Amino acid sequence: MSRKYDITFVGHMCYDEIIPFGGQPHIAPGSAVLCGAMVAPRVGKKVAAVVKMAPQDAPILQPLKDAGVDTYLIPGAETTYSRVLHYSANVDERKLTLVKSAGLISIAEVPALASTCVHLAGISDTEFDLALMRGLKSRGYSLSADMQSFVRHVTPVTHDIEFRDVANKREIAAMMDKLKLDVVEAKILTGTDDLEQAGVMVESWGCPEVLITHAPGVLARVRGRTYYERFSNRNSSGRTGRGDTTFSAYLSWRLEHDAATALKFAAALVSIKMETPGPFTGTLADVERRLREAHAGPSAPPPSPATRR
Repeated sequence: MSRKYDITFVGHMCYDEIIPFGGQPHIAPGSAVLCGAMVAPRVGKKVAAVVKMAPQDAPILQPLKDAGVDTYLIPGAETTYSRVLHYSANVDERKLTLVKSAGLISIAEVPALASTCVHLAGISDTEFDLALMRGLKSRGYSLSADMQSFVRHVTPVTHDIEFRDVANKREIAAMMDKLKLDVVEAKILTGTDDLEQAGVMVESWGCPEVLITHAPGVLARVRGRTYYERFSNRNSSGRTGRGDTTFSAYLSWRLEHDAATALKFAAALVSIKMETPGPFTGTLADVERRLREAHAGPSAPPPSPATRR
């Protein structure tokens, strides 16, 4: 009998080369799939990960397996390799380069798993196309995506990632039950860095639930209402994977809770994650403690762009 999953993450597994500002470079397994899929089982969800990569690199899937994630490998010619250069003390200022890519994932390559939600957890425009999204939607899943998967365009010669608008953004949004963006992607797609205005605009494209992260916190626009929660991290050494972790925590908790509760949970969990490099390795008890300590009060209104400067 096939297993029933709460969430299935689809995307590339990769190697991340992180070059911190003023620190020592390091290379470790990474990807939006890894950062996202490591969260959900730690808070009690049944999780699958469908990843495209070179089969000889399969040992880097072991942390997912150890966390209780069922992995399904799509063979690729090579494993994606990403370089992240932090060129200033501002952790949101960084240069991204996709040195290698495992290539587009086709609907024929994705097993027809029994899953409530399917999340497209990509890091560039080399992973998903409209045909894949239409195919997944036709299978009846609650579908979500990270818009970094489309805004991040890989330039052919240098392999540097350029952030550009997405021609099919409205069609993509209309197929999704939930979308995740950060403030940079929101500005590119909507023309504004006002989080609430950007959320309203993306909602108008047909997606009922939109999350937008920025350095201070995370906003949710859900069926005409806006929610906001500040992060409580004490440092940002684990900045890489912030958005992937936030959305996975929200998606996991949202299965059984209202939007405001899920947003507080996600902000507390990712705040813990950002204090240590790598995927979230905490427990549900850790998140509950952080919720009591730093997220028990009423949510603040989202800051305006002028306030953030």
